[in-house]
Amino acid sequence: MSKGYMGKILWVDLSKGLLEEETIADEIYERFLAGYGLGAKILFDRMEAGVDPLGPDNILGFVAGLLTGTGALFSGRWQVVGKSPLTGGWGDANCGGDFAPAIKRTGYDGIFFKGKSPKPVYLLIDGDEKKLVDAGDLWGTDAIDTEDALQQKHGKGFRVAAIGQGGEKLSLISGIVNAGGRISARSGLGAVMGSKNLKAVCLKGKARIPIHDQKQVLALSKAFRQRLGRDEVVDKVFTGGVVGIMGRVLKYFKTQPAMAGELFKFTLRVWGTPGIAAMSAENGDSPVKNWKGVGFRDFPLTTRSKNIGDDAVTAHQTKKYACHSCPLSCGGKCSVKSGRYPLAETHKPEYESLCALGTLVLVDDLEQIFHANELLNRAGIDSISAGATIAWAFECFERGLLTEKDTDGLRLTWGNGEAMVACVEKIIAGEGFGALLKDGVRRAAEKLGKGSDQWAIHAGGQELPMHDGRFDAGYGLAYEVEPTPGRHTIASYTYGDLMNLGSQTKQVGKTKLFHGPSDRYGVHGKGQEMSVLSAFADVINGCGMCIFGVSVGGNPPVTDWINATTGWHRTFDELLDVGRRIKAIRQAFNIREGIAPKDTKMPHRARGVPALEAGPNKGITPPFDELARDYYLAMGWDPSSGKPMSHTLDRLGLPEVKEAFAKLSG
Repeated sequence: MSKGYMGKILWVDLSKGLLEEETIADEIYERFLAGYGLGAKILFDRMEAGVDPLGPDNILGFVAGLLTGTGALFSGRWQVVGKSPLTGGWGDANCGGDFAPAIKRTGYDGIFFKGKSPKPVYLLIDGDEKKLVDAGDLWGTDAIDTEDALQQKHGKGFRVAAIGQGGEKLSLISGIVNAGGRISARSGLGAVMGSKNLKAVCLKGKARIPIHDQKQVLALSKAFRQRLGRDEVVDKVFTGGVVGIMGRVLKYFKTQPAMAGELFKFTLRVWGTPGIAAMSAENGDSPVKNWKGVGFRDFPLTTRSKNIGDDAVTAHQTKKYACHSCPLSCGGKCSVKSGRYPLAETHKPEYESLCALGTLVLVDDLEQIFHANELLNRAGIDSISAGATIAWAFECFERGLLTEKDTDGLRLTWGNGEAMVACVEKIIAGEGFGALLKDGVRRAAEKLGKGSDQWAIHAGGQELPMHDGRFDAGYGLAYEVEPTPGRHTIASYTYGDLMNLGSQTKQVGKTKLFHGPSDRYGVHGKGQEMSVLSAFADVINGCGMCIFGVSVGGNPPVTDWINATTGWHRTFDELLDVGRRIKAIRQAFNIREGIAPKDTKMPHRARGVPALEAGPNKGITPPFDELARDYYLAMGWDPSSGKPMSHTLDRLGLPEVKEAFAKLSG
């Protein structure tokens, strides 16, 4: 029976130059889906604890989702998995673009690399032809030019994922690039690729993706697309002047909180993620001035943050851009036609980049941010981690821990966009002052010392994203408790509002758009709510879906898509247990590496200690320890160790994890 997945993975032994197929049993897909669920199962089973993340024994996997290529909407995400050199534990990175279906069309659900090539190579798959090709002439080339070169050599129909200078130089904040500048950025997996002398993966296949009921999948997508096209927010809210609009927003959404996704959809359609950049700086969602500032005071809407968000960004947009299977096109191609940093074509910076390179260091010069973002895209370096590390350096300079002698003559003063750009250039070069910054904020603080670690904002070694846990405690909780710490695309109270999961399961209550203090910062019920959101995120990632796609209203038919694709008859609650199984084996990977909850706590400042004295987050110190305890209990994990408990492993059917834990105890 056709079931959506290809049923095979490809192993590439870079040390020996050998390629070998492996058939994967149906049971594995039924238990772990595909995407990073499959990746987690493979890595947990095939890797020993304690391997060097940058050594030949680390496994690097490129995986596509269960729904990718089936006709299900928003199913164009691909993931990279491996042991993270940034955190020392489970690592994964997620990306859009057009690479995900290319993986499956080669006939595989994933491509896994082990060993280390004695010289730079790239993997070429052209239909039935599969081989490693010398990449010596590409080494030192940035990721975008590498993609262009391989498409010129092999054809425009090939899809390429490559590293730039960041991965080659083993920067621990480097990622893997596709589609002209979209990065699978987090966890430092670009460095793993570089450590293996693997420059790129170049794919073109013609394999048919088997689907149980193609007509039903397409019918579900058509109906969902029609619901998305109804723009109820525009019809019912966005009429009249500014005062009228705000009044309608408040009235309408207080009575219909499930329509929060409609508002998010409208924002994405018009501006993409830059649509929230100015608003988030003002309302307390964005961290400001290395997490110690206040938006309205340090980066005011009317004079500063408006310069790097919504209309200011789309003024440079030349065409909209959509990832594979996306009906919204929240991305865009842009140009900067004049000024100091002209760009013929560049990807529209996402919110995270605008905030990390702007709000976090008080830079409101959009041309400088465009330029820095393009440099990072080409080098294949995570803009979140780069911006967070630069913000730390700015604060160290302010406090006198760094001087111009240390910074190669740079004056790291807040708002100095030229200095921000220069720091990006130095991180890419990895020399001089850049050698201090290139591996992220935790390593930089360890090297500098002088108490600078208290201003290094990260969780478990991974720099925090641009959503403040003092504004939405769900983000902060997820940063600390997720198997991949410091991640914003998993769970938060905001996602709970947008997804409206209460309409699909009784495991969570009804959605609330406007939270009072007891809702935003209370403990009761939040651990259970976050555990459901977190499990659902692992289902989404196992399917290769975009989290935006399940956050824009319209009741996305995720369960029905899965059943129509596979021929299964799963309920939503049964799929949540699949998500919990994926989560548990990812968490078990960390436990086996000796990582405990204490190791992934955020620094005091990000936890609201001491609380801010002004702004929307004034006086807020969320009860993260209590929230974490309730989350762990809701997941069936021990709160002190983070270890999935025996009865949880039995319920989820994970004897392999029990066996691994028994070896640890013995």
